[in-house]
Amino acid sequence: MYSPDFLHLNRRELFRRSGLGLGSAALGSLLACDLPAIGAEAAIRPGPHFAPKAKHVIYLHMIGAPSHLDLLDYKPALQKHDGQKCPDELLKGKRFAFIGGEMTLAGSAYKFARHGRSGAEMSELLPHLATVADDICILKGLHTNEINHAPAQMFLHTGFGQGGRPSMGSWVTYGLGSENRDLPSYVVLLSGPPGGAGTALWSTGFLPSVYQGVQFRGSGDPVLFLSNPAGQGREDRRRVLDAVRAINEQNLGIVGDPEIATRISQYEMAFRMQASVPELMDIKEESPATLKMYGATPGKASFANNCLLARRLIERGTRMVQLYDSDWDHHGALDKRLREKTRDVDQGMAALVRDLKQRGLLDETLIIWGGEFGRTPLRQGADGNGARTAAGRDHHKDAYTMWMAGGGVKAGITHGKTDEFGFNVIEGGVHTHDLNATVLHLLGLDHERLTFRYQGRDFRLTDVHGEIVKSILA
Repeated sequence: MYSPDFLHLNRRELFRRSGLGLGSAALGSLLACDLPAIGAEAAIRPGPHFAPKAKHVIYLHMIGAPSHLDLLDYKPALQKHDGQKCPDELLKGKRFAFIGGEMTLAGSAYKFARHGRSGAEMSELLPHLATVADDICILKGLHTNEINHAPAQMFLHTGFGQGGRPSMGSWVTYGLGSENRDLPSYVVLLSGPPGGAGTALWSTGFLPSVYQGVQFRGSGDPVLFLSNPAGQGREDRRRVLDAVRAINEQNLGIVGDPEIATRISQYEMAFRMQASVPELMDIKEESPATLKMYGATPGKASFANNCLLARRLIERGTRMVQLYDSDWDHHGALDKRLREKTRDVDQGMAALVRDLKQRGLLDETLIIWGGEFGRTPLRQGADGNGARTAAGRDHHKDAYTMWMAGGGVKAGITHGKTDEFGFNVIEGGVHTHDLNATVLHLLGLDHERLTFRYQGRDFRLTDVHGEIVKSILA
């Protein structure tokens, strides 16, 4: 039987009357389990859709786009024709962000050599990564839609070149939840300022805000306002939180807004993090040998420290860790600046691969390294013919390189190929959506089924595209 009174209810009153049930369901789900899911989201958690190869992701993003042609994609033809005018036919249909005038081919200033049983070609700038050449998969056929940094960064991490979409980490935690009730399931670590897209790179977009990435800082409070105010102890904070929770629970029961349940959840998480985070961030407990392997220094913010923290986070069940390292946008002084940047990251990222492997964690942890696009095979200088020491490379969206390791990816292989100058992919192309589809697949998520309905349509990380790169799967 239904009450005829409901025929005369407006939407606000209907929502208010039904809110008690919605709020109770949300709160019950929130307090009964440790997953970062609430209400309906908890009941319809999308995945995993099938048995995963990976449980965790560590994403190493080099903000500004490294020059793959000087690191991982050796081009003898560029060396041979260095400084010569680029043939016009190679430039047809090409878009560049800044470079103009006469286009000059630019070989690399660095020596390349083959490493490991796999024979992977790497630059002399990556001596530490070369020692784990047989543990990584090099992807030389990457290409994207966007030519400028902020749109390309958003396209890579959200599947769309403008703001407002959920990040990959938000999609992953929405699909899989967390394995640790005392730490966020999605953590962000920075070495340097964030990219042009800023915090949009770890935004929850239109997903419930409980899936937002949480930035940890290298100095001071690891998370802002984590410490209690002066004069307040843990028992004082507990009493305040209990009072605030009672008010929020009452409001949740009235209006049923899932964001209120998120607020309750995050307050409780913050309280637990006051005990768990200081221990996590204290790398002094690591052995001297481990610190030396990473090149990490306790108390100092660095990419190496962040790599070590990433390992400690996934050991404790964090689902997604993203490391953002800045200052890879080398339009000039490439020779000097690229050498400095690789010195910052080479040891730490190689140690991360080695450390996870020796601890038996690499098989269940997917590591991804790369930038938002590549760099041109053309010299960018005062007139395109500037001195090598002053020259750089412009943005290049049509061909670039990334590498992956662990988590169900074949080790010791190179996938894809670019032409002799590195302008275009000629074999094994991997679009950004293909990369993201493959990452989700390794986590046991079907990228076509991991959707969220918003404003009348179903959205997904890979938009309406994406093919799994099956040839790199172990």
